[in-house]
Amino acid sequence: MAATRYRRFLKLCEEWPVEETKWQRDLGVFLRQRVAQAFREGENTQIADPETCDRMYESLVRIHTNHYKNKYPRLKDTNFTGVTVEDCKMILATDVLKQMEDMKKGTWKKLREKFYAKKPEEDSK
Repeated sequence: MAATRYRRFLKLCEEWPVEETKWQRDLGVFLRQRVAQAFREGENTQIADPETCDRMYESLVRIHTNHYKNKYPRLKDTNFTGVTVEDCKMILATDVLKQMEDMKKGTWKKLREKFYAKKPEEDSK
């Protein structure tokens, strides 16, 4: 029975998309890591609590298939701020978040990083 569960999780991992814009924060990558941890021995892994495993799988399938999005359709694809889904994806991209973090830094911190940060090549000279 563990072999069947393992194959179902592998199929789900294959279908789950990976967003390259969310470096180290992507749910697809996290899911793959957790499945690898949970099924270290592959199909031979012994599952301590099969019911919990099945519930987790079913929950992930509902997320993946947009079960609740389809069950409770929205009138508009925006939120209360008026931002669209595409805009949210762009804002949450790792590159944009990094730029925003850099903008938050104070002037002294920016100057200190610019002038006092030594590169490894400079140390060896």
